[in-house]
Amino acid sequence: MDGKMSESQLIAAGQSQQDDVITILFVDDEANILSALKRLFRPFGYRIFTAESGAAGLEVMAHESVDLVVSDMRMPEMNGAQFLEKTRENWPDTVRILLTGYAEIGATIDAINKGRIYRYISKPWEDNDIILTVKQALDTKLLEREKNRLEALIRAQNEELKNLNATLEERVKARTEEVRQTMGFLEVSHDKLKKSFITSIRVFSNLIEMREGRMAGHSRRVADMARAIAQRMGMTDAEVQDIFLAALLHDVGKIGLSDRLIEKSFSSLTSEERTEVVKHPAKGEAALMALEQLHGAAKFIRGHHERFDGQGYPDKLAGLAIPLGARILAVANDYDSVQLGTILNKHLSQQEAIAYIQEGRSNRYDPAVVDAFLGKMAQIATDLPDPKPEMMLNSGQLQSGMKLSRDMMGGGNLLLSKDYVLDAQLIAQIKNFERLENQLFTIWIYAKKGG
Repeated sequence: MDGKMSESQLIAAGQSQQDDVITILFVDDEANILSALKRLFRPFGYRIFTAESGAAGLEVMAHESVDLVVSDMRMPEMNGAQFLEKTRENWPDTVRILLTGYAEIGATIDAINKGRIYRYISKPWEDNDIILTVKQALDTKLLEREKNRLEALIRAQNEELKNLNATLEERVKARTEEVRQTMGFLEVSHDKLKKSFITSIRVFSNLIEMREGRMAGHSRRVADMARAIAQRMGMTDAEVQDIFLAALLHDVGKIGLSDRLIEKSFSSLTSEERTEVVKHPAKGEAALMALEQLHGAAKFIRGHHERFDGQGYPDKLAGLAIPLGARILAVANDYDSVQLGTILNKHLSQQEAIAYIQEGRSNRYDPAVVDAFLGKMAQIATDLPDPKPEMMLNSGQLQSGMKLSRDMMGGGNLLLSKDYVLDAQLIAQIKNFERLENQLFTIWIYAKKGG
């Protein structure tokens, strides 16, 4: 054994790897020629078939996938030109090579014309020449095969791209609608969280006022005024909200004070009592600093008793060193407080309270804030909007969706603020509170048009 694969082994290997291994068919009526060709090409690992006639060669090609055929010219019954012509007709992708020792050039030309052969090789051949010719022919075949594969792939991809383009617009529309709906859900969720947060602050503010007794409604009124001044001064929405929240919670630091200190006006406090009371802005800031959303509001609460001339508390800040939100809160707070009698030993009327703020310009208060306050008060005095119709109901007449037209008070405390929208759960709580307090509430709500 020379270590080379036998013909049967080559055929078996070729069958198992038929799609990957090159297949060659040699056709010649001389057995010794076929044996010589097999020996010459066996080392290259080709899958090799032989046939001793054109008819036998056609039979092989009918059952096997042949990449290249090498045929002798002079054969009985069917010469090489005829065989290669039939090969071209039935298997045009097979590469065709002619072996010829025939002296007449005319027969070779006929084979070239009818069989469309790749090349012809003269007998006897040079081994290197025939090996090189076959290799070049197979390289061309492989290139053609790869070209066809790539063209088929491109056609498939183009078809897929065509289908994608045909549905792209609809898919984009569907995706856009999906994103729009998601954004809508997020906006609704954000609005609900924001409203829930503000409602929680209002509830907490009401609890503070329940502690302060006669101060019912004070924080909400201060918040409304502070927000109006801030908007008039052109502050951003985020800054306005921080000022509004600070105003609702500006007295949170007073929760720890005794009832006696809360009920006394500031001007009537002793020096020892004042020392205790002036701590409440810093305590208020400390109480809120754990909540990130209230950091801005907490700073305004700390500074809302500072004075523009530097004589306030707790930090003795002056002028523009005081945060603008705190300067605004100082005006809004004092305007309501002097009317309640918590600063002076008397209650001031609205006009007297306005004059009090105006007199404090440049010493107690920032002149720019006072100007904005006075402008707002002038606007309120001149604006005469048509009042919304309202009606007075008892708790048994309340329905979900009704909106309060006035603050709802109970036992001197603010229970619900004006413009609060009632629902079934809240109505049930109002009725239950009436039973616990053994009193009936008077409830004012906006009347529906045409009702």
